[in-house]
Order: sequence, then structure tokens, then C-alpha cells
Amino acid sequence: MGAVRAEHRLAGCNPEWREHFSDSIASESWSEALLPVVTTLLEGGRLDLQHGLLMYNHPDLPELGRLAHLAKEARYGRRAFFNHNVHINPTNVCALACRFCAFRRSKRQDDAYAFSTEAYVEDLGRYADHVTEVHSVGGLHPDWDVTTYESMFAAAKAAFPHVSIKALTAVEVKHLAKQSDLSVEETLERLFDAGLDQLPGGGAEILDDGVRAAICNGKESSQEYLDIHATVHQLGHVSNCTMLFGTVETLEQRVIHMLRLREVADRTGGFQCFVPYPFLPDDTRLPEAQLATGAEVLRTIAVSRLMLDSIPHIKAYRMNVGDGLGELALRFGADDIDGTVHKESIMHLAGSTAPLDADKRRMSRLIEDAGAEPWERNSDYTTFTRFVPPPVPKRRGLTMATE
Repeated sequence: MGAVRAEHRLAGCNPEWREHFSDSIASESWSEALLPVVTTLLEGGRLDLQHGLLMYNHPDLPELGRLAHLAKEARYGRRAFFNHNVHINPTNVCALACRFCAFRRSKRQDDAYAFSTEAYVEDLGRYADHVTEVHSVGGLHPDWDVTTYESMFAAAKAAFPHVSIKALTAVEVKHLAKQSDLSVEETLERLFDAGLDQLPGGGAEILDDGVRAAICNGKESSQEYLDIHATVHQLGHVSNCTMLFGTVETLEQRVIHMLRLREVADRTGGFQCFVPYPFLPDDTRLPEAQLATGAEVLRTIAVSRLMLDSIPHIKAYRMNVGDGLGELALRFGADDIDGTVHKESIMHLAGSTAPLDADKRRMSRLIEDAGAEPWERNSDYTTFTRFVPPPVPKRRGLTMATE
């Protein structure tokens, strides 16, 4: 088995960030209520469950955000990251019916669809001249096995070798393994050989099996999610991880979720980015959901930045939280706002109103308005380019008539 390379473990992070962070927090004053967290960090310790709950209940949100922002700046200075990507969801047909999902369809519904390999490559071809990443997740199609995605990925790589393929959630990998009568490891090896570059982190929801039984019964267990991602890392590849919050979970379950992810990151070094995003509500899918406020989104970003010290990046996923809150999150510990995200389906069907026509100029403006420097990254956080938007061409006015 391979191992995650050092450049992937760092993912652009200052290797001496802990010393910089300690110096920063020592030079500022903090409230007595937050001192247990600050003192632990100052002494080079690690935050635990009680620290996480303290931060979730800390009454001074701006102070917590300031501490998380110092942690971000110790790692990356004023840099904030984005990439140029497109989302293509190969099918919305799914054998499961998770209560929070607005995307899933049965095979018999009129708006169900399933791309052929040719249709997938053709769709990607509409964006391939402009993007460096395709993000592909979808339903658990009852007729698809590993060969379906081998064909898609191989054809996409042959046609567009410069486009990184970030695809398949853990439950999709589990489904394909079962459909193909293969182990998870064998399934992943075949997919990576075909052209898959990395896994996104979707499907983690909350890593508590009681919560999962309530909101996504039938999906992989908490431990299966962690094991599948650990296998990705053991094969020498990287992945992201996520947390869907604001459904039926407790604050304690959120913090335990982070700690479980941190344990895998400590062991493998393969999680590059953590993406916390709130459930987008409607009146039918999960009426008992608690629903996260904007302040709670910012607090969760800050808590995750401070808890997850072995995961380099924290993403404010603008397709979910919107541009305005995403911009604010860059002052609360987030260092990434995802990308230009052409053609996204899952979040928009769930209620997202984030625009899909964001170009590099607009992304850089959003980052600059947060007081940060826009840096375009590649898909696996190994190359970074300071983005300087081209000058806006001057408009030529009509010559005024004179007597």
C-alpha cells in the first residue's frame, strides 16, 4: 500500500504554523470564559470534547471567531483559496431514500436520469476548457457497478487529461463494491486505475449511528464511512470530509463527529479539507430539523478550525451557505470557499440560492472583500497561484456633438 505524500499532508500549510499560532494568541487578551481553550492551545495541547462544548456555548461569538481566524492566519497568512470547477451528477436514481435528500429519484419517476459514458463526457466537454476539476457524486443506481464508473472516468481522462476527477462518496463506493462482488479496497484500486483522483467527503452527515438511523437509514455506518476514507488514504490518495449539521443531532454529537474525523487524520494524514454545511430546510423532508442560523454556521466553522488541527483546510461551502455568509466565514477560521461551481444540482434542489455563474473575477472580489488574498489552487492543494484579476476594459463612450 502507498502512503499519503508529504505535500498532500501539508496541502500548502506553513509547517511551523503551531509556533506562529502560539505567538499570536499569547500577544492578545482573552476573556476568562475562553481561557481553558486558549491556555490549552498556548501550551501546545489538543482540544477535547469539553473544549468543543465550551466553544459551542461561548457567549462571545466574535471572540471565538478571532481565535479561529488567528489559527487560519498562522497556517496561510492572508491567503484564501478557490478553484475552477464544475459539478456533474451522473444519476439521480437511488436505491435509498434519505429523509433530508431533495435530489434522489426512483427509476420510475419522470425526472429520473442516468448518464451514459458518452453523455457524461459530452457534458464535461462543455466546461473542460475552463475548469480544472469535475466533482461527480450521485445516487446509488441499482443497475450500476464498478465498470460503469471505470468507463466514465477512463473516457473523461482520455478526453480531458488536465481535469482532476473528484468523485464518489463513501456510500457510493460501498454500493459499487457490493454490486461488483469486490472488496472496498479492490473497488477503489480499480477506480483509481481508471482515472479517479480523489474522493469528496459527502455522506458523513453526523458520525453517530442513532442520528444516521433517523435521517439516512440504510446508508453506510459511521465506522464504514471512516474505514472507506482510511482505505483511500492507505492507497496513497487523499479525500475530504464533511458534516451535515442542523438536523436532529446534539452539540455533543457534532464535536464527537469532529474528533472521530481527527483520529483518522492523525493516523493517515489523508483528509485535506473539512466541509461543514447546514441542512437546507423545507416543510416536508425533515420537519423536526433544528435548522442552523447564520451565527451557528460561523460558530461551527470556528469550532472546526480549532478542533481539527490535523486537517489542513476548512471550507465555507458557498453553494450551501451562500456568498455573503461564505465571505464572513473567511474571518471565522475558513480558508477556502470551494470554487466557481458551474452546474450544481444537489444543493440547489435542496434550496440553495447561491449563483452558479461565478467566475474567477467574482470569486476574487468575494475573497478580497473579506480582507484576504485570492489564491487559485488545484484540486489536491499542491499548486497555488496568486490570482490577480485582469483590468476591466474601459468602455468607450460616444463622442458628444459640438456646434
